[in-house]
Amino acid sequence: MRSTVTRILLALGLLAGIASFSGALAQDASYGAGQDGANHASHSDHASSAGAITPQQIELQQAMRALWDDHVTWTRLFIVEFAADSPATDATAQRLLQNQVAIGDAIKPFYGDDAGTALTALLTDHILGAVDLLTAAKSGDTGAVDEASARWYANGDDIAAFLSAANPEAWPLDVMRATMKGHLDHTVAEAVAHLNGDWPADIAAYDAARSHILDMADVLSAGIISQFPESFS
Repeated sequence: MRSTVTRILLALGLLAGIASFSGALAQDASYGAGQDGANHASHSDHASSAGAITPQQIELQQAMRALWDDHVTWTRLFIVEFAADSPATDATAQRLLQNQVAIGDAIKPFYGDDAGTALTALLTDHILGAVDLLTAAKSGDTGAVDEASARWYANGDDIAAFLSAANPEAWPLDVMRATMKGHLDHTVAEAVAHLNGDWPADIAAYDAARSHILDMADVLSAGIISQFPESFS
């Protein structure tokens, strides 16, 4: 079975070029869409028809990966420092919030300043919601955990809806919802494992979260390239 990420990239005719410099695209990362991909021969035929990948496409793909890699890396550091009551926690939180501004800024050349600002606001709420959830989990308040979790996952749906509205052909709403839920699920697993001192599970969850977010970044860059081809010639 092919992953949802792989099917989208194949549909955009970009996989052949991107796979040459992006090993993550060869992995099967499930986003919960629950559909089988087309057979391997069909994928290969489609991919072979793709045009040459330009330096501008590669630059965007790598920049998007770096932004979202920072997202999970600084989230990881915040989880570790928060759990340890480290004096570095506040500084790490501020760096994490800067990353949300950078992600919003990255889409402004394509979707406009208002859209970039709106995405930053949604992602800022995403980070603040994660802090609320961690605080509740650390205190052991089950009711507060449930409330914070509900708000956090609702924000994830809001982010998915925002992205889908910007590019519905490349980013279908059901796929983006499943993708965002996957990101949240991985982050929850990482935080729970770390707070419980289950270090092997903690490390495995971070590895899964990073792999997932890099695939998501590839979907986002591929969608932008397909929507604005004139910017990448």
